[in-house]
Amino acid sequence: MATFLYKLGRLAFRRRWLTTLLWVLVLGGVGFAASTAPAPPTDTFSMPGTESQKAFDLLREKFPAAGTDGAGARVVIRAPQGQKITDPATKPGVDALVADLSRATGVTAASDPYKLKTISEDGTTAYSVATYRATALELKDAEHNALTRALDKARSKGLTVEAGGDAIKVDAAMGGAEGIGILVSAVVLLITFGSLIAAGMPLLTAVIGVGVGIGGIAALGSTLGLSATTSTLAMMIGLAVGIDYALFIISRYRTEIAEGRERQEAAGRAVGTAGSAVVFAGLTVVIALAGLAVVDISMLTKMGLAAAGTVAVAVLVAITLVPALLGFAPVRVLRRRDRKALTGKPLTARQQRKAAKAEARRRPNLGARWAGYVLRHPVAVLVVAVLGLGAVAVPAASLQLGLPGEGTMAPETTQRKAYDLLSASFGPGFNGPLTVTVSAPDAKKAADAVGTSLAGRSGVASVSPAAANPANDTAILNLVPATGPTDARTEDLVRSLRESARGIEADTGATEVLVTGQTAMFIDFSQTLDDALLPYLALVVGLAFLLLMVVFRSVLVPLKAALGFLLSVGAALGAVVAVFQWGWLADVFGVQQPGPVMSTVPILMIGVVFGLAMDYEVFLVSRMREAHVHGARPGEAVVTGFRYGGRVVSAAAIIMISVFSGFITEHNDLIKMIGFALASAVLFDAFVVRMALVPALFALLGKSAWWMPRWLDRLLPNLDVEGEKLPRPASAPHSAPEREQRPQYAEFTSR
Repeated sequence: MATFLYKLGRLAFRRRWLTTLLWVLVLGGVGFAASTAPAPPTDTFSMPGTESQKAFDLLREKFPAAGTDGAGARVVIRAPQGQKITDPATKPGVDALVADLSRATGVTAASDPYKLKTISEDGTTAYSVATYRATALELKDAEHNALTRALDKARSKGLTVEAGGDAIKVDAAMGGAEGIGILVSAVVLLITFGSLIAAGMPLLTAVIGVGVGIGGIAALGSTLGLSATTSTLAMMIGLAVGIDYALFIISRYRTEIAEGRERQEAAGRAVGTAGSAVVFAGLTVVIALAGLAVVDISMLTKMGLAAAGTVAVAVLVAITLVPALLGFAPVRVLRRRDRKALTGKPLTARQQRKAAKAEARRRPNLGARWAGYVLRHPVAVLVVAVLGLGAVAVPAASLQLGLPGEGTMAPETTQRKAYDLLSASFGPGFNGPLTVTVSAPDAKKAADAVGTSLAGRSGVASVSPAAANPANDTAILNLVPATGPTDARTEDLVRSLRESARGIEADTGATEVLVTGQTAMFIDFSQTLDDALLPYLALVVGLAFLLLMVVFRSVLVPLKAALGFLLSVGAALGAVVAVFQWGWLADVFGVQQPGPVMSTVPILMIGVVFGLAMDYEVFLVSRMREAHVHGARPGEAVVTGFRYGGRVVSAAAIIMISVFSGFITEHNDLIKMIGFALASAVLFDAFVVRMALVPALFALLGKSAWWMPRWLDRLLPNLDVEGEKLPRPASAPHSAPEREQRPQYAEFTSR
């Protein structure tokens, strides 16, 4: 592997014009394809194998006329204080509102609350449903503005009017999160490299990689059914890893140049060593993202595969375009003081010996000093890190999962106000009705019997009369629970109804009774995720464990990497619960309404964070492995890894945190929560697990860290990730001999 990448890096450096031109052509071609491709399809949500989906499919088949995809707005009207909707002074205003809704742009019909008796028992509140021709995603400003004018006109007459439903415009535009991440990344890169060219190169290559990935998603959207939202995760992950992978290779190139390597040789060795780590780190991310297909939810599968494809592009960019661009910037990728040293004449033998002594006496950098401290106090560092992560993870024990709805929106939104008005006037379960489908030879008769049976059950507020299709082989009932959609008792009711379905069928003559509706679908969705979690973890962790065994030739290194990942994920989940569920620091992070954590967040976070955690593990430990293979003692190997990799991993983590944190500013609750979860997880994993637990465990394990059974060592392929088989050129004039560098480790690794 290292030899192949070494040759690839030298080739890309030597043929830099051709390599750069090819990537420009790829970017342009993908951009053209994306711009001429048909519009991406709208988001679809399906869960094959669940009762909810089975019932929805049955309704689509048996009630085709009711299967319209048009958007809807449920307008809630409350009479002025002390009045009723039916009062002569109030009724004209309600009639005028219904008429305005019927005439509004795009509306096909608006229900009359007086005719349909959609009025609360106390007579103070009513609602009308406006149905649109177009879907929610197809509605334009003209439709939204017409609805707003109708509502404002009714409010001017003294009525309290609020609206919910998918026809209501939601401000979910992207808030420039990518720009925030790129800006912070630029500052971090400039501080890390001390060179504008070196700082700009990772940003340029990351943008190119993300452009190719997102363009490919847009170009293939209509063909593969990729909606516009599929690219969100790909953009988030692709930007972060693209910068990090380029950062790692450029940093290694600078090290090789500083040690006196010729530029082409330095590029080849950087791609052969750091590039090997990039390839395997990228593979772990791809495995984690592609593994989301195990969940068997099309939305998550498409998001995971699209993001995995973008990560693969980022890897290819890093090992080909980065060395090519390095060819256009001779020594200007170095700090100014290093450029001066390398642009002069070659050093004499005396100057080499003097430089070697100066190098040996040079004060170790912060990474090396930190590694030395951990090596002297491994038990204390280990205990503090584990206890700290455990404390942060405590709130995760109270994790409540749910899906976003109008009841979780900010209190000042019209959707939330409409939701609260309906709950107060019609009961908490009114916002989450259940649909019961009944199949039978005489569906109307059987459904009436089912309705009578269900109406007397505990937890049921009301059951509507049965409505049968023209063939009278299927009928539906609307059941309103006594509790709200997110209440645990509602979930218990759904499970109870389904468990007793066989008995209901036997008593009523029905051939099949199914329970569905949005609330039931959310319950099934959460259950599907719960059922898929363990198989997903087993697949992803198992494959990554095998991959890391091949990379590090060790059993214990992959094991501690996986355990550290569990600690960081637990702490990140605890932080998510504390902020988004409990409301701690809600104002700081822009959480307008604390509530259950979205069901998709834990599994998405596990997939993404596992890949990124293995990134840092590979970046940091591969340098330790390289030192170990070349004869360094265990303590020396740890210090070497931190001396050369600590700064890079820290910068990479700060960049990822900044990219993910930028998405916390988004209006979309799911994107905001995912951004916070990923930023928290990277913070814990990079700066606690990899920077503290990893060196502490290496210090305690010593040489045992690299143990592997002989039979397994013979069985696994040796891919030479650390570059042991690369050609070993003679000592460069600017590098100190290894034997003169080693004594410096003793001063901060000894007790």
